[in-house]
Amino acid sequence: MSAGDDAGSSLDQATRDFVAARPQLFGIAYRVLGSAMEAEDIVQEAWLRWQKADRADIHEPAAFLATVTARLAINLAQSARVRRETYIGPWLPEPVDTSVDPQLGAERAEALDMAVLFLLEKLNPVERAAYVLREAFDYPYGRIADILETSEANTRQLVSRARKHLAAERKDPVSPAAHRRLLEVFLVAAQTGSLSALEDVLSADVVSYSDGGGIRGASRIPVVGRPHVSKYLVAFAPRFWPGTDIRWVESNGSPAVLVTSHGNPVVLLSIDVSEHGIERLMWVMNPAKLEPYVASLSA
Repeated sequence: MSAGDDAGSSLDQATRDFVAARPQLFGIAYRVLGSAMEAEDIVQEAWLRWQKADRADIHEPAAFLATVTARLAINLAQSARVRRETYIGPWLPEPVDTSVDPQLGAERAEALDMAVLFLLEKLNPVERAAYVLREAFDYPYGRIADILETSEANTRQLVSRARKHLAAERKDPVSPAAHRRLLEVFLVAAQTGSLSALEDVLSADVVSYSDGGGIRGASRIPVVGRPHVSKYLVAFAPRFWPGTDIRWVESNGSPAVLVTSHGNPVVLLSIDVSEHGIERLMWVMNPAKLEPYVASLSA
């Protein structure tokens, strides 16, 4: 066999190793960044580094690739944090269709919910990565410590801080069936502009976030509290809902609603629900986030 044949065989094996690891790599990057577009960029960069690596000395390709991906995602998240300080209006994660892969490449479907990704954004990128690797991918603390280039004791503290943050910021969610029922009731109330029905389904501390990225019609500040959110939705109903179509979809592991007007996507609505009612309304209106999601449904 010639040297060229050896090189070709090596690249074929490298490709197979990468393809096998790819779902997990995307799952790690997406959870750390909250952006499918940025996660795709990270996975592509990991592939380029894998091609250039001295693979003869790498005995666990998946571990190597996960390490590269996590570190690249942390670096990008650190710069993204600065960019998001100038983002126009509330920032929400970019939604993903999980109907095909409910866990999105993870050992379990943790850190995938829109509300969780939104709250993880408030952590520093290293805390976020530690939490994701532990809770979604079930990595041992020692391995996470190696990826993050820190001690195992510090890794445990990072994960613990992330858990405490989420527990303090989010009430226990309800079952998927209850989630769907409440979204159905909310939709009817929102479309008809029924103030009393809206007040029945919203929690006392509900917050409505509209991520429009600066587009006209998207609220540039969160609307907070049951009275304000209810009145806001009632005022907005006659201008927004007439002439729209509703499509039930799945986003980030939960039921969601895609609203279109004349065949064009307008908003993807997701909710965060506890036993007290709807805690968060998340309206993704930014075309840069909405259009890739709609395209993935068609695919």
